[in-house]
Amino acid sequence: MARKALKLASWTSMALAASGIYLYSNKHLDPNDFGAVRVGRAVATTAVISYDYLTSLRSVPYGSEEYVQLRSKIQDLFVSFEDTPLGAASLAQVHKAVLRDGRTVAVKVQHPKVQAQSSKDILLMEVLVLAVKQLFPEFEFMWLVDEAKKNLPLELDFLNEGRNAEKVARMLKHFDFLKVPRIYWELSTKRVLLMEFVDGGQVNDRDYMEKNGIDVNEISRHLGKMYSEMIFVNGFVHCDPHPGNVLVRKRPDTGRPEIVLLDHGLYQVLTDEFRLDYCRLWQSLIWTDMKRVKTYSERLGAGDLYPLFACMLTARSWDSVNRGISRAPVTTTEDSEIRSNAANYLPQISQLLNRVPRQMLLIFKTNDLLRGIEAALGTRASASSFLSMSRCCVRALAWHERRNTCSFFRRTQISCSEAFTLWQISLHELILHVKGFRLAHWVFALLGWLFPALH
Repeated sequence: MARKALKLASWTSMALAASGIYLYSNKHLDPNDFGAVRVGRAVATTAVISYDYLTSLRSVPYGSEEYVQLRSKIQDLFVSFEDTPLGAASLAQVHKAVLRDGRTVAVKVQHPKVQAQSSKDILLMEVLVLAVKQLFPEFEFMWLVDEAKKNLPLELDFLNEGRNAEKVARMLKHFDFLKVPRIYWELSTKRVLLMEFVDGGQVNDRDYMEKNGIDVNEISRHLGKMYSEMIFVNGFVHCDPHPGNVLVRKRPDTGRPEIVLLDHGLYQVLTDEFRLDYCRLWQSLIWTDMKRVKTYSERLGAGDLYPLFACMLTARSWDSVNRGISRAPVTTTEDSEIRSNAANYLPQISQLLNRVPRQMLLIFKTNDLLRGIEAALGTRASASSFLSMSRCCVRALAWHERRNTCSFFRRTQISCSEAFTLWQISLHELILHVKGFRLAHWVFALLGWLFPALH
């Protein structure tokens, strides 16, 4: 029963995050915070882990002669295996181990009985959602059940997670700041995943970054580039970027900052139609083209709720959207206004979430988690992040147009237009940097004039 409640809480958390009820807060509901869950995980012994590893890897009955034989093989496989997990969640936990050949690995082991229990979890969720609908007909949350039915089996297949990891590593190989741990296929199955062990601090840990000389703003920019590329250009999106799944460190070979992306079980694949409409919508939001904001919001299913849709996407007030989200930073007053007003719009939010394409739901969740990281780092809604998004949108739309024309002249025209637009964005970014440098210079000059004794 506890696992059922846990899984329901996890999906309910996603619904609330998507609705913007606690946008910007880095205190999201986390199932791992429940004391009972932590205590339950703490009692996992080496015997339990070994049994789970064996039965997952070999499907061997506990206590059988073959089990006894294979137990010794597990001991032969690892030089060491840390009993205390590095991290644990509702589906699995991860342990650090060392193989006989000297490789240090992370061993992700699925909790026993999760596979069998998952269908019961979904059934319970469906019953509860239907009960809520009977009590509050204006709330539409059946999409929660639909998403759980689609995504939970994928998350339970660790081989699928390994394939996702390799795909995103190939897709973003041009980013030298990104590290995706290597998968060891020869020792992995659907319920056990062995991967390269990579250490680091969580992406929202400012103290860790300051102690290790890692530039917070650089990490925030890299994170924005990485997700803009996934969403706008490739349409293959890692949808669980909470701080435990995104680590930062200095590369051992170069000493440069690096982002380590973990837990690749949950990805959203975007159709070309959705991805391109989403590109055009974000371009319209960044450049404050309100007519196109309405058009592309409606194309994405928002209908007459397009102002609410724009606010949920940007985590900004409607007034800020109209003035330009890239022109004015988020203020404390605006933060408070959004949080206080969100509860008043719950029926409309519920209606909107039921309207939009299912692809949009995990994008909402991903956006919210990324904003939580930016809020923790103090880098939220910077102009550079919007410029990175613009670049990716321009590239994605130009590539699509080139692919759909046979005319050499037209392709050349598209490429020239793309290059000119990207040059404009770079020029705009340079102007912002110069303005920032001049402002800093003026501030230091003023301080020197007011406090000459400091020199």
